[in-house]
Amino acid sequence: MSSRLPLAVTMGEPAGVGGELVLKAWRLRRTGHRPFFAIDSCERLSHLSLALGLGVPVKPIAEPAEAAAVFPEALPVLPVALAAPVRAGHPDPANAPATIAAIEQAARLAQDGRIAGMVTNPIQKKTLQDAGFRHPGHTEFLAELAGGVDVAMMLACPELRVVPVTIHLSLAEAVQTLDAPAIVRAGRIAASGLKALFGIERPRLAIAALNPHAGEQGAMGAEESRIIGPAITALKEAGIDVCGPSPADTLFHPAARETYDVAICMYHDQALIPIKTINFSGGVNVTLGLPFVRTSPDHGTALDIAGTGKADPASLIAAIDMADDMARRRQA
Repeated sequence: MSSRLPLAVTMGEPAGVGGELVLKAWRLRRTGHRPFFAIDSCERLSHLSLALGLGVPVKPIAEPAEAAAVFPEALPVLPVALAAPVRAGHPDPANAPATIAAIEQAARLAQDGRIAGMVTNPIQKKTLQDAGFRHPGHTEFLAELAGGVDVAMMLACPELRVVPVTIHLSLAEAVQTLDAPAIVRAGRIAASGLKALFGIERPRLAIAALNPHAGEQGAMGAEESRIIGPAITALKEAGIDVCGPSPADTLFHPAARETYDVAICMYHDQALIPIKTINFSGGVNVTLGLPFVRTSPDHGTALDIAGTGKADPASLIAAIDMADDMARRRQA
């Protein structure tokens, strides 16, 4: 049954902390935990486990169906070959194809129904782009692998969920490109995703303003009346429970968070600063709109501590647990 299908955890940037995180996540596994396996280099993970004194046994598998039998005694690994030796903290574009291949393989397995979902370790975007990768990040790449579907990036923790309308753009570009259709699109995907993946029958959306004081009736900007207001009207006409635009500086305190299920934010940092401040270790990146489950820890490759044993697996474990929960709801 699909409820027993494993989750796949991708390699991410091999010079980052992803390998350490998946080893620690396996070591902290719980009885009855849904099995997961890594799409990674067995040699790299075995060496890392030994070097960091983690004592995690690693065992190669030939297909996802073997993961459940291996998982209680060792971390199952679907092997991916690396082209160059890995130096912790020093990404090598020569290994970019392996990083990309791990993502592609996980997406393919998810679409084929052979895994319950995929959990992606952080990638070093600049290193991939230097090797010819043409996508801003995981979200856009996975949308293409799924056939060009409309997706949205959600960051979630127990205390807060946020969806940025613009994602991997400079602040100047985000303001220039922001328009009502993009806000409506993010709102629709968020509402649908909360219902399907989080079990919220009628999601409540709060729309953040772009400008200070929500523009103060045009004194501090006209985007609220010109762009955001019409988007809110369109979402209401679509039957979605939505309010705003709300000044961002009063949207994220505890009493405000009780009034909505997700905040739709206008740009990247407007969404990520509050969630990382509220729960830095427990945040999870979720791609809404895909035909399969995808989560990721809400942090980067942490090159500065790679190979030191200091990486905290809390966000990866939260991402694995959330992927498990979402997979169960999809099958309900």
